[in-house]
Amino acid sequence: MTSHSRRRFAAAAAALPLLAALPGTRAEAAPRPTTLFVAGDSTASVYAADLAPRAGWGQALPVFAASRLTVDDRALSGASSKSFADLGLLDALLEDIRPGDRLLVSFGHNDEKTGDPARGTDPYTTYQEYLGRYVEGARRRRALPVLVTPVERRRFDAAGHAYASHGLYPQAMRDLASRERVPLIDLQALSLARWEALGAEASKEYFLWSAAGELPAYPDGVADNTHFQAHGAIEVARLVARELHDRRLLPPGSLRRLGDRHIADAELHWPPAA
Repeated sequence: MTSHSRRRFAAAAAALPLLAALPGTRAEAAPRPTTLFVAGDSTASVYAADLAPRAGWGQALPVFAASRLTVDDRALSGASSKSFADLGLLDALLEDIRPGDRLLVSFGHNDEKTGDPARGTDPYTTYQEYLGRYVEGARRRRALPVLVTPVERRRFDAAGHAYASHGLYPQAMRDLASRERVPLIDLQALSLARWEALGAEASKEYFLWSAAGELPAYPDGVADNTHFQAHGAIEVARLVARELHDRRLLPPGSLRRLGDRHIADAELHWPPAA
């Protein structure tokens, strides 16, 4: 190589970092991580350490998230589609959502409390109207809304079969999803099938059940057929994550460990009590 060529090569090499930083070059290719927002109720919400092992399925979603996916769980215990929006929580979420993000919307448990004017909705009128606000708001911000039917409670009849407890609300959500062409994860049907397969006794391992003296947070024992302990939250989150994967509702590579049957309860994060 001549001295002139060496000088040209050195100059070109020195310019590489500058060129790599220019817009449109390969060094700029790493995309912004997708954020998966969750709007829902106590079955999906995050619980503090003083209530462990109680956990929501949204709280467990991060164990299945790869590095390019962030989970932002805004679910609120006691919320309905109406109260979540009326409290301003939907507006706050929509302020933070960005193009390409995803919004999981899962309400129903508290919408069913029709005697409470702050929370109750009617399946085919106000419930669908409020759900429509989440869908329209996400779309307006070029994010993808995904409706998630309410997870089923632990209910078994005298013959030992799991039965549905949400009335017309899941079907009203399915009909809205079909009409508005919104992706839907039918968690009500998926969880009902899971409880049926497990049976009345084994399904207790998913829900917040314990005898007196077993759990520090519940010294008198607890028999909760609606909310989950960590293992149940993880397995319900797996149902949601698998649907997101199989339906290609997230960018490739967003999820991991879907087939890992050995996820420890301790992998969940319980924030400090306020």
